[in-house]
Amino acid sequence: MIRYLILMLAAMSLSACVDRTVSVVMPSALEVGKPQVLLAATTRAREADGTYGFRRAQDLRFLEMTVSIPPRHTPGSLDFSYANPNPDTQFVLAGVTEFPGPQSLKDRVRGADEVTVFVHGYNATQTETAFRAAQLSHDIGIPGTTLIYSWPSRATGYGYAYDLDSMLFARDGLEETIRVLKSSGVKRVVLVAHSMGGALSMEMMRQAELREPGWSRRNLEGVILISPDLDVDLFRSQMDAIKSPPDPFVIMVSKKDKVLNVSTRLRGTANSERLGNIGSIDKLASYPINIIDTTAFSGDAGSSHFVAATSPALLSLLNSVRRVSSTFGKDRPAITSLVPAEDQIGVGATEVVLTQDGQVQVSSP
Repeated sequence: MIRYLILMLAAMSLSACVDRTVSVVMPSALEVGKPQVLLAATTRAREADGTYGFRRAQDLRFLEMTVSIPPRHTPGSLDFSYANPNPDTQFVLAGVTEFPGPQSLKDRVRGADEVTVFVHGYNATQTETAFRAAQLSHDIGIPGTTLIYSWPSRATGYGYAYDLDSMLFARDGLEETIRVLKSSGVKRVVLVAHSMGGALSMEMMRQAELREPGWSRRNLEGVILISPDLDVDLFRSQMDAIKSPPDPFVIMVSKKDKVLNVSTRLRGTANSERLGNIGSIDKLASYPINIIDTTAFSGDAGSSHFVAATSPALLSLLNSVRRVSSTFGKDRPAITSLVPAEDQIGVGATEVVLTQDGQVQVSSP
């Protein structure tokens, strides 16, 4: 346990050395880099300097953000600077426009085929979230529009407890964001959440279901939880409340996720596990979900806690899947590209183990 506390203290000291609240906007970066336009919804309070920090706001705000992707960017990498960014080699925030209200967002996405909503995890700033979403959208080739849901993370190594409270605080804003998208006529809304953002997404769906049974399936055309920092028993209770989850419902896991290993230790559950590093899917057997095991790609990933975004080999595989049948396609979910329908097992959980040579192993409990 002492070893894990030392790691946490080291993370705190390192984060204290950098002012992550700095958010330089450099329009000239687009003269060098490739633009990636994102939409944003946030429950972060707007500061006097126009940035959005860790304080919580009661009102939901909507924005358009433009990120410049450096010309020599390689899949899986995400290099940026908090001050004096170099657009030749780094991701740079090139523009931010705040909409006057939800009607502007509705006008922006009205009648769109699809919008992917990306929900960040613990210890993230709004600008960092925009960079990660831009990198994922670019590297996988996500079609349609990407919208980040930016909830008020403290964005420090010692802010885990604050982030837990903020995650619960942000449930209403995420639900409202999806309602705004669907009321504007967006045909497909796909929810992609990382780490603690997975807990937020599940809590949001659960509360919506308690008010309006069937809400999640009516409003979401797919859910992808990446490395969710979520207790397995809690997830089961949330799924029991949702009853009929969106289809597809995908969970991407890695048994070598170091961050989730620390998370279990800090909770005093060393012999247990989080949903994102689950070793066996037996407890999830009855749920109509797909668990994609990405452990084999941990070796070349920049982060064991975000293999799907930082492994060049896995990104290449996901990109090829998207080209064949669009990862977030209109007619077929991604799972049917990775695993043909005839190989999918039953109506319960299906485990898909990916290997670096592109092979797929399918099993059920």
